[in-house]
Order: sequence, then structure tokens, then C-alpha cells
Amino acid sequence: MNFKSNLMTTEEIMRALKRMAHQIAEHNNGIENLVILGIQKGGVPLAMQLSSYLNAMEGIDVPTGELNIIAHRDDLKTRETKEEDAARESVIPCDIEGRDVVLVDDVLYTGRTARAAFDALSEFGRAATIQLAVLIDRGHRELPIRADYVGKNIPTSHTETIQVDFDENGLNPLVNIYDL
Repeated sequence: MNFKSNLMTTEEIMRALKRMAHQIAEHNNGIENLVILGIQKGGVPLAMQLSSYLNAMEGIDVPTGELNIIAHRDDLKTRETKEEDAARESVIPCDIEGRDVVLVDDVLYTGRTARAAFDALSEFGRAATIQLAVLIDRGHRELPIRADYVGKNIPTSHTETIQVDFDENGLNPLVNIYDL
């Protein structure tokens, strides 16, 4: 992959996440029934940041965890999966039965990751609602899936990829575009 350009700075990402936190609280009439789950790996730090913003806004700790979807992907034969990714456990902080669950991911592209997340989540119970929050929506859907909360829409070509890159400490995210 060849670096093409930076699309969002850390400050722009944090501003988008704050806006999304306000939208989530408004849509759900508060956050009392909310559970936030980051889709491993890219969605986890974003879910933690969203949860932090919601906690600061509403004064309530939102149960926040991680969802491993590797076993539910429909492209395992064509996708390179690292052993450490497959071995990571989902961390579900509470019973999701009857709760409003917000799944968080970094980039929405074909919709296949979101579909796998819905399947993985069903193993943990029946949520009242499942909502999808993504930092970047780049289009090119292969499945009829849309995000409820979007940080930024960035149209791309199939020869480009978008990544949310973090520094060595897992902080200071940047959204970058690369040519394949």
C-alpha cells in the first residue's frame, strides 16, 4: 500500500466522535439502557472514546466492551487472519438482553463486517435494538446495511483503502487513504 493523503486529523476525529455521542444520546432518549461494543480491532478504541464522551455528557458509566467477529466472517478463505486476532475474546460487559447496543467500527465499506458483527452479537442474547456507529463510511456496499451514526462520508474507489491509524500507544488517531 502506498500512502496517498491524510483525510482527518486527530482533532477532527475527536470532534466527529463528540457529535456522534450527542446523536446517540438523543436518539436513545439518554444512555441508561445503552451498551457500546467496539468491533475488534479498529472499532475498540473508538468505542472507548465514544463511551468516555457519553459518560462526561450524561454522568452515567456506559457498559463498554469488545466484539470479536472473526468466526462469523464470510471471507475467511480469502482473508488473511492473524492467529492473535482469532484468539482474542469478545469482552461483553453485561447482559445485552433487552438493551440498546451500539456497535462501533472504524470504516464501513461493503457491509460484511457489520453483518458478521450482527451474527456474533446474537450469541450473547437478544438486544432490544442494534445500532451501528462508524467513523468513516466509504460507500461500495455489497449488503443492504447502513450506519445509524457516521463521523464522515468519504467516497473512494475500489483501488483505495482507508485506515484509521493510531500511534504506538494506541492514541492520536488519523484517517489516512492509501492506494492498493
